[in-house]
Amino acid sequence: MPNLLNLASSPLLPLLALPIFYWAITLRKRKPKETNLVFYVHDNFSGYDTSAMTVAGKNGPTTSVLEFGTLVAVDDPVTEGPDPRSKEIGRAQGLYINSQLDGKGLHMVFSVIFTEGEYKGSTLEIQGADPFSVKEREYSIVSGTGYFRFVRGYGIMTTEFLDVPNLRAILKHNVTLMHY
Repeated sequence: MPNLLNLASSPLLPLLALPIFYWAITLRKRKPKETNLVFYVHDNFSGYDTSAMTVAGKNGPTTSVLEFGTLVAVDDPVTEGPDPRSKEIGRAQGLYINSQLDGKGLHMVFSVIFTEGEYKGSTLEIQGADPFSVKEREYSIVSGTGYFRFVRGYGIMTTEFLDVPNLRAILKHNVTLMHY
């Protein structure tokens, strides 16, 4: 086993220490970037463009998302604007569970996967409560990939359009992100 004292007196020590010092100095100088995004998620439980479905609930997959305990899988289009015909820039894929006893609140866990535009190939990981009877709901951005590596942030979600009988909604997401 090599003697640590021999390594400490070795002429190679400065060469080994140099990358560590460089990393320590440059990392402290890096300032996080702030990015603000607005996008729209089209949540459709019915129609030719269905993108969400109940996978479990009190009465099986026929249970309404408006009932406590219902689990929903989503693969919703994400667009630049509120119009369903506006440019699709990604998909929101994940789960909602109705986690409020009176049925008026969801817990959401999903990824926004950017497939077009400046952030193509990057993702945002979203988690939080969605008490949908409240006008503005705040949630956490807990992680990301690609352009959004080491991200942290929050989003404000508002309902732009709601068709309760057909369970269709357009949700505006205004997110503020800090990342490197």
